[in-house]
Amino acid sequence: MKKTIGIIITLIGLVGTILFGYQAIQDSETFSFLGIDIGVSTANWTPVIISVILLIIGIIVMGRK
Repeated sequence: MKKTIGIIITLIGLVGTILFGYQAIQDSETFSFLGIDIGVSTANWTPVIISVILLIIGIIVMGRK
């Protein structure tokens, strides 16, 4: 039972990390200053952090016997 819950939490964390991470990367803007391109992120990183935490918790739950 714990292993099944761990797998579900891990999959949710993995999908969330991929989707929210991609969205955060797309929300970055670049501008040129003195001939150098500078990237500025305007993304909300909170969903990415929560997804990574869920991924880690799922892996820990899966590993416990």
